[in-house]
Amino acid sequence: MKQQFLPICRQDMLDRGWDQVDFVYISGDAYVDHPSFGHAIITRELEAFGYKVGIIAQPDWKDKTSIMEYGEPRLGFLVSAGNMDSMVNHYSVSKKRRSKDSFTPGGVMGKRPDYATIVYSNLIRQVYKKTPIILGGIEASLRRMAHYDYWSDKLKRSVLLDSGADLISYGMGERSIIEIAEALDSGIDVKDITFIDGTVCKVKDLDSVYDAVILPSFEDLKADKLQYAKSFYTQYCNTDPFTGKRLVEPYGEHMFIVQNPPSKPLTQQEMDETYSYPYMRTYHPSYEKDGGVPAIAEVKFSLISNRGCFGGCNFCALTFHQGRIIQTRSHESLLEEAKRITNEKDFKGYIHDVGGPTADFRHPSCEKQMTHGVCKNRQCLFPTPCKNLRADHKDYVALLRKLRKIPKVKKVFIRSGIRFDYVLADKDDTFFQELCQYHVSGQLKVAPEHVSDRVLSCMGKPKNEVYQKFTEKYKKINERLGMKQYLVPYLMSSHPGSTLKEAVELAEYLRDLGYMPEQVQDFYPTPSTISTCMYYTGVDPRTMEPVYVPKNPHEKAMQRALIQYRNPQNYDIVLEALKKAGRMDLVGFDKHCLLRPRGPKNKDFNGKGQSAKGKSGNGQNANAKRPHKKKAIRNVHKKKGR
Repeated sequence: MKQQFLPICRQDMLDRGWDQVDFVYISGDAYVDHPSFGHAIITRELEAFGYKVGIIAQPDWKDKTSIMEYGEPRLGFLVSAGNMDSMVNHYSVSKKRRSKDSFTPGGVMGKRPDYATIVYSNLIRQVYKKTPIILGGIEASLRRMAHYDYWSDKLKRSVLLDSGADLISYGMGERSIIEIAEALDSGIDVKDITFIDGTVCKVKDLDSVYDAVILPSFEDLKADKLQYAKSFYTQYCNTDPFTGKRLVEPYGEHMFIVQNPPSKPLTQQEMDETYSYPYMRTYHPSYEKDGGVPAIAEVKFSLISNRGCFGGCNFCALTFHQGRIIQTRSHESLLEEAKRITNEKDFKGYIHDVGGPTADFRHPSCEKQMTHGVCKNRQCLFPTPCKNLRADHKDYVALLRKLRKIPKVKKVFIRSGIRFDYVLADKDDTFFQELCQYHVSGQLKVAPEHVSDRVLSCMGKPKNEVYQKFTEKYKKINERLGMKQYLVPYLMSSHPGSTLKEAVELAEYLRDLGYMPEQVQDFYPTPSTISTCMYYTGVDPRTMEPVYVPKNPHEKAMQRALIQYRNPQNYDIVLEALKKAGRMDLVGFDKHCLLRPRGPKNKDFNGKGQSAKGKSGNGQNANAKRPHKKKAIRNVHKKKGR
């Protein structure tokens, strides 16, 4: 059979000789048949098991006929907001509307609604009252239980209730979606499908629910933020497929949300099969007239080699979505896909990435995880690497060497990020050396996120001294190789735990580095992360200790501006921040100062009302040193291609 896209309209269905589809998949993203897109994987998985699937991408949510394209499906509707939570897709952290949607043809904004999962499901219910609706994708996965919603600043119910849907397939979903399909196909009523791992259902009583942990009711959670913190941490401790318990969240006396334990991780063979389906590896040709789908550019020449992450960053939702157990594809599977990539007509010789959530994780962090699960009360890397951690890059090095030898491949990059603390934990420096020699193009992006140990602890990141050790080693290796390459640190402002004191500490670090980030990421409270729980409750759910949370928009603006204190547009707000932090010693002409005072150039001032003369000499000599810093910054920027 000729390789082709799945149906996107009724005529496509009829052309295949079908009079009805088994499932209609409704997506908030445009249809891109590439394994980096959740809708592509789930629909191809169903196809591989013999089910007929029709896709409705970005339906008009104001017109109920838009979801009637195929008529009523035989088994049910599958609904996903897309590869991103629709609210993150639509709004910046300052809640301003974004101007571009990379998952829409032409990058046009506004082709999906806010809270898309709920809106699409309610649209279906207007027409098909009894047809099963199964939710999936990141939005439903992370909103499966009661959750804090940053955009409305409220605690919201499980998305299963507000959507009117029947089930949630949470996590990556390959196992659970097939089990759901088979249950429906066998004639089981969707209301009786309460037993599948990796799903969330709703029941009116607990007669069929066993071996469950009862969480506080939604009313109790709304009334007491500390109750929510405790409930959230219980959920966090039950995200492992081997040890996770069934969880029940009551809503009144006659409605319960039941979260079954997560699905078991895919074996390597199953991972290989998932990525071997006949994907077209691009967007549907109907989008060509609109300029295509921008998101494909980031992934078209990249390889997904793993899933899961045991890094445990508190601001990341991966623990809730993909879990902490690493799942990998075989070398053979990846090499086969790489060879297909080299045959693309616009391939220029560069594989853009080989990785996943964390590029250099190629096996579970310790031997016991595939049988006993991950530790509930111990992280693999935080605050220090566990004594049982297997810090070993041999498999990844072998894979990268094979990829480099493929004909037509000029360079293999690593863009999805590495864990610098994991690299340091490996006693063998082979990967570190080959990373610098073959897989970096002038600059390596890493994510220390901050320099204050207090803030780093709230983030679940290693101490600053670990990052400093990494930078020193990176420099030495590059010097030994005779290569001039730089580190570009990702930094975050306004994370829980960060006061103006810590924000100034970060600014001083950047001053000493001679570098100003082009972009700064404010902490973004997205659903189902420990950091978001801190933001909402004011406590660390792991310890129940109070945490300072910067919420005032002006204070957040000050923290962000301090990171970019060299920007002339930030002068006034940085000055205000320094005054408020009691750090006016950083205003003056000394080399340690962040700002120069405004006024005549020959005015003697060092922020303390004293002469600028001193350890730095006079003001003129202090100024004479600044161009060298600017030159260093220009060199970094030149390397960034600006």
